[in-house]
Amino acid sequence: MIEAVIFDLDGTLVQTEKLKAISYARAAVELCPDTLEEEEVIEAFREVVGRSRRYVAKTLVERFNLAEKAMIRAPDFGVTSPWQAYVQVRLAIYQEMIAEPQVIRQNQWPHNMALLAKSRDAGCKIGLATMSSCRQANRVLEALEQNSTFDFIATRDDVERGKPDPEIYTLVAGELAVSPGQCLVIEDSVSGVQAALSAGMKVLAVSTPITRDSLHKADLLPASLIVDDPGEVVKAALSILR
Repeated sequence: MIEAVIFDLDGTLVQTEKLKAISYARAAVELCPDTLEEEEVIEAFREVVGRSRRYVAKTLVERFNLAEKAMIRAPDFGVTSPWQAYVQVRLAIYQEMIAEPQVIRQNQWPHNMALLAKSRDAGCKIGLATMSSCRQANRVLEALEQNSTFDFIATRDDVERGKPDPEIYTLVAGELAVSPGQCLVIEDSVSGVQAALSAGMKVLAVSTPITRDSLHKADLLPASLIVDDPGEVVKAALSILR
């Protein structure tokens, strides 16, 4: 029996993965304006969505040969590696994008927000497991007026290893005092699904335009547990909760 529902944040409750993809792309183009187009960076981001900031940045730096240009900016931020400099350029762009709460509200996923409410109404404990920082997660939750919805929130600041490692999901289950097998995780990315499955939890993957292809190609879940139609999300989840 499911006693807890644990939600991912970026890409699941809010389309912040789309905003993050754009910010990584714009940062790369800012570093190399003559050789890169935003769309090619966004396409590469699809392959690493849901992974840690360090992993994403290092992958894109290597893929698009950003190291030399990024190191020119490193002294501006007091960092010593190309990926750190790239992250700082990208963060400035991202923070500007989400500075307005209205932007966050306009980018929420209504079907998953509805599932969040239904899960609470069903009497389940509610957790959040996000690889965003505590500061970023709080900003998003405040904009959505969801600060008090969750019984426990874990961010990347609370773990040593990011998804696809199961650490963050194991942490949430422990804090909720629920065994992994009694948890249903709602995820949108391959790395998030891997993390939840490795933690021994049931998973429902709700795809997005950024993650749809990779979720199906990964073959981690049966097709019945990957929902592409937003109108079917609540029905699919409630069938598992019952």
